[in-house]
Amino acid sequence: MAIKFQPLDLSAPVIAYLCLGSFIVFFSMISLVAKQRLYIGEAILATGFGIIIGPHCLNILNPRDWSATLSNDITLEVMRVTLATGLFAIGVELPRAYLAKHWKSLTTMVIPTMAFGWVISAGFLFALFPGLSYISALCISACLTPTDPILSVAITSGTFAVKHVPVNIRRLIAAESAANDGLAYPFLSISIYLSVETSRRVAIGEWFLVGWLYQVILGVIIGTCLGLGFCHIMKFARRKGFIDRESYVAQYIALSLMSIGLTGLLGSDDLLAAFAAGSAISWDGDFNVQIENDIFSTVLDLVVNCAAFIYIGAWLPFEMYNVPESLQNPPQLSISPWRLVVLFLLILVFRRLPSLILLYKWVPDIDGWREALFTGHFGPMGVGAIFISTLALTRLEEPHVPPRNQQERLAASLHPIVSFVVLCSIIVHGLSIPFFKIGRTTVTLTSSFSRPTANSDWLTLIKRVKSKDQAADGTDIEGGLATPNSIRHRSVPSTPRRESALGQSTQSPLREPAPGQGLAECASSATSNVEVSLSTLDKDKSDDTFPNANGDDNVGNKKQKGHVNNETKHDSEEKVGHKEEPTSSSKTVQFRE
Repeated sequence: MAIKFQPLDLSAPVIAYLCLGSFIVFFSMISLVAKQRLYIGEAILATGFGIIIGPHCLNILNPRDWSATLSNDITLEVMRVTLATGLFAIGVELPRAYLAKHWKSLTTMVIPTMAFGWVISAGFLFALFPGLSYISALCISACLTPTDPILSVAITSGTFAVKHVPVNIRRLIAAESAANDGLAYPFLSISIYLSVETSRRVAIGEWFLVGWLYQVILGVIIGTCLGLGFCHIMKFARRKGFIDRESYVAQYIALSLMSIGLTGLLGSDDLLAAFAAGSAISWDGDFNVQIENDIFSTVLDLVVNCAAFIYIGAWLPFEMYNVPESLQNPPQLSISPWRLVVLFLLILVFRRLPSLILLYKWVPDIDGWREALFTGHFGPMGVGAIFISTLALTRLEEPHVPPRNQQERLAASLHPIVSFVVLCSIIVHGLSIPFFKIGRTTVTLTSSFSRPTANSDWLTLIKRVKSKDQAADGTDIEGGLATPNSIRHRSVPSTPRRESALGQSTQSPLREPAPGQGLAECASSATSNVEVSLSTLDKDKSDDTFPNANGDDNVGNKKQKGHVNNETKHDSEEKVGHKEEPTSSSKTVQFRE
């Protein structure tokens, strides 16, 4: 049989590699501008890129066509690896023994805040989507409860965070986003058990034994033992000369995968285990010292996060955001764009803000209601929400069209509702910092233009002598009228120059009009002082010096002190004192008319 030559391989993996590599290459070219000037991270750009190449635009990449039966499994594992590496990195980067020192803040942030958001979001879902029961609404709400640690990086790291966000808030948001992703399991499991089990007593018993003891507690124990065990093993290997620095850095990916593999094998909470392993391995700070100044983890996070959000953008089910009327006889899903938009706005306002405003006094790391408001706003929903919703689908029946019972309605509604909220959260929280920066700049410009001037308006009518710090085209950069072009300055290269006092001495006589003195008289007096100052300097320009108050000459690098005597052309002579700021180097400037 002859082998046909096929130069083009348009298989899904090849296209996925091409899209991922192309985005990272081009994003890297503008990463400095995007992150440090525009304050836009890779998440929102990667999601937009995924939407463009997805089935609803260019149709280059369609993850749902990769496998009809394994589509949810692929989504689940992509999100799992992304979350595990991110949670492990957060645990490593927290200060030593952070969880032990800040347990009170984390406990208040995680348990009451999550519980309040879970219940209130379920109420909104139950009110907006009449086809769902309150138990089904609790299941969907459990997917939207955890804060996404990947999107939280925008406010916990970077130039803007270092300049404007207190370090205690940054660390608190990072630790809370990592902890509540793992603690979303109990909220999801109680909803699933209540939906599946006929007896509520059995459902609550299984939830306590399986959801809390076996999944959460065992997952924390496994992750902590892995982290502490390998921390001591690597110390021993380093003392014996068995391990090099590169192997330390490799633990970033190796231990995170090992933790989710072991806990996944046992059926425990793999995400919480990854976070516990990262916190335990750096508990004494030795692991952080060994990987200090290494950029491998940053590069790894960039690649993994870009891949995850490109996948999310191409995976978003836009066709399910508006269910046709034929599928709602009687109303089964009632999914429509306006309901989804209203749901997101309600979740954005009421999911975290009220509880944090009420409880911030019991959170030692939050100082004041402003920090509570800021922390409450930055609770994005992203990779974690899609992971939890996909995990819930693996435990529910596959829905028919139209759904026949409440479980199928829940299964049919999970991805459309959760994915729409995630998309809106990526946009809103991804652009919060740029809009905040633009708003702050606008307010600053407005206040600077509307700020009253320190001098009176009549000073702008006076012609000012141009010093060397003013514009070279004859325009006074401080405001006022243009300086006569006949007045120029030139430097003397052979003699060390120093700052001229002329620019200051000409401004000193510009005083407010005395009582009984007209504006014209005061302006004429000030102009006369300037003319006399020029005459005095013209007489002494052969010496390249300025007279001081004692009549001596300051030459070379000697600093000018005292006052400059200016004679006026009035009936009585008066001395106008003027102090000059000391300069680091002596400079001499000559003027000529």
